[in-house]
Amino acid sequence: MSSNNQRKPEISFADFDRVDIRAGTIVEAEPFPQARKPAFKLKIDFGADIGVKKSSAQITKYYAPETLIGRQVFAVVNFPPRQIGPFMSEVLTLGFPDEEGAVVLGAIERRVPDGGRLF
Repeated sequence: MSSNNQRKPEISFADFDRVDIRAGTIVEAEPFPQARKPAFKLKIDFGADIGVKKSSAQITKYYAPETLIGRQVFAVVNFPPRQIGPFMSEVLTLGFPDEEGAVVLGAIERRVPDGGRLF
């Protein structure tokens, strides 16, 4: 079993509550050829309070940039920005690995307001 599949130590609800996971709509998506692993550069709209944020996402196996526009995703919005090559990623877009490790985006069943917080 790889270390990514092992259970992590328990956390308190207060720890979980500190992670700010929001819904946002992808408004731009383009290839990111400078990334070490295949990735897209995304711009995600999180509504008026948070605005549009950038994310590098390794989601190239199942998605094409044009199919991502208008799609709602989950993202952690309160991590510090992270430099990925020449790109500053401001949020962490969330997904789950398939059997081969390729990322599958989490799905929002019905449209929700951009910026809505997971709880």
